[in-house]
Amino acid sequence: MIIPMKKAIIILQQQYAHKAVSCLSRQGVLHVMHEVAPKAEKIDLLEENHAAVSGALGVLNNYAQASPAKQSQLPEGKTQEICLEIIAQDKLILKLQEERKALSNKISDLEKWGDFNPAKIGELSQQGLYFKLYQVPQKQIHDFPEVAVVKQIFSSGGFCYCAVVSASQISVDFKEIPLPQESLSSLLERVKQNQVQAESLVNRIRQDLCFLSALEAAKDSLEKEIEFQKVIFGMGKTSTLVYLTGFIPYDKEKMLLAFAREQKWGIIIKDPSQEDDAPVLLRHSKIVNLIKPVFKLLEIVPGYRELDVSPVFLLFLSLFFGMIIGDAGYGAVYFLLTLFAQRKLGKKAKDKTVFFLFYLFSSCAIIWGLLTGTVFGQAWYVEKGFKALVPALNEAKFLMAFCFLLGAVQLSIAHLWQAIAKAPSLKALADIGFICLLWAGFFLAKMFILGDNFPGFGAWFIWSGALLIVFFSSPQKNILKGLAEGLGALALGAMGNFGDVVSYIRLFAVGLAAVAVADSVNMLAQGVGNNFIAQAAILFAGHTINIVLGPVSVLVHGVRLNILEFSLLHGNVTWSGTAYKPLKS
Repeated sequence: MIIPMKKAIIILQQQYAHKAVSCLSRQGVLHVMHEVAPKAEKIDLLEENHAAVSGALGVLNNYAQASPAKQSQLPEGKTQEICLEIIAQDKLILKLQEERKALSNKISDLEKWGDFNPAKIGELSQQGLYFKLYQVPQKQIHDFPEVAVVKQIFSSGGFCYCAVVSASQISVDFKEIPLPQESLSSLLERVKQNQVQAESLVNRIRQDLCFLSALEAAKDSLEKEIEFQKVIFGMGKTSTLVYLTGFIPYDKEKMLLAFAREQKWGIIIKDPSQEDDAPVLLRHSKIVNLIKPVFKLLEIVPGYRELDVSPVFLLFLSLFFGMIIGDAGYGAVYFLLTLFAQRKLGKKAKDKTVFFLFYLFSSCAIIWGLLTGTVFGQAWYVEKGFKALVPALNEAKFLMAFCFLLGAVQLSIAHLWQAIAKAPSLKALADIGFICLLWAGFFLAKMFILGDNFPGFGAWFIWSGALLIVFFSSPQKNILKGLAEGLGALALGAMGNFGDVVSYIRLFAVGLAAVAVADSVNMLAQGVGNNFIAQAAILFAGHTINIVLGPVSVLVHGVRLNILEFSLLHGNVTWSGTAYKPLKS
């Protein structure tokens, strides 16, 4: 649930500002809102140092080994100097890599001609000899004037590449190849020198890996100091007083009041107004809290006055994951990979929620795969005599109807939630009307796409839904205006509801595609006969691609259904909130 917030305004004398912010950071409950834009030379300098430390950490992490170097403290006053040096070395390495790539391209073009000194060739013209390189069609290799000595160097693509020497200038229609500026041996030497220089720079960066932990600590310290200074310079001020505004969870009000009395601050605590951009603090049970990594990955937070759809989001996303992956074998692979990752990284991870989320997702894929009889593909599983636990889930018509049903149920939950939130306002009845239209859309989808008959009672869903929307979308004293707005809401919602229910068919299509790819991979492997090495290679490559692309499909389709159709279009959740981040030391 979204925890209610209280708005706190703290007033104190200007000379106690630093002490007050220090005390508040130790309390760790106040989400500060700046009264003025925090601008100061000190902040600019801190942010410049932070950028240098972050850049250096980014470089060092690219070179960090499985067994990190023994850690050392940074020399006093040398942090920025060391960071800038690391960044400069990395930039030079990248520059050398680009230069080496350009040299390699030149070498690739030149090595076919062999190693010769272009400067020596240039001296031939002073002796009355002319040396040129040509690209000549093979059939015209003998069309040079008799005064020219032609030496074919190599052939490629129906052309001969020739070196031509003559005692006078010759005029031919063949393509002339410009002479290189450097010899092949010179280019090779430059590449060698480039590699030596790059290796030297890499070694110097690796020597600085001993500062990795110290730089991470420095980064954390700088971030806290920047936040501290922004609070100081973002305070409102009078001639002798300063004040800061922030938000606290409702259950921290008594604690902050007692602390303010102890510190002899002036304090006002009140409910946020409609204009206040109150931050969002989500508190869930351990199970519902599993959805937190998804919200963090997508960087989405519901608005303070919006619905917290987390429980429904987690429930349906888990089901969508199972349907889209649709393979018990793949689910087992995800489960084992998660177990491996937790054992390797679990001790370092501060928040282990993501591991348990993937255990849940993997289990859903395993269950759905067993229900449909799909384990690293479906065809071989059936051929071996194994049966799906629910064979109906392999029937296209049944599964499409099930997808439409999921859509109608989830979107109905969104409107029911809104109706409860709006009650006792008459506007709640409009959401009941939209629920009626959603189920009418469900029956229409089955009729138009699956060929089922439209039930007789379906007309009642349409008429009752339309009337509720028209009369109660915008009830007001001006009845005609209210009806007009209601008709507009009906026009927008009628087709939208049908389309949104039908959009859930993507679960069927994407899941079917994944199974088809798995079966195709198995057929390709069978096609190579008894070549077990080739079979293993095909099976590994094909199923690995499917395993990698599966979560991407969930992110594109499963997450979209939850964020767009369910949350935004029907739950009116705009994801425009600001996460609650209290000032902490």
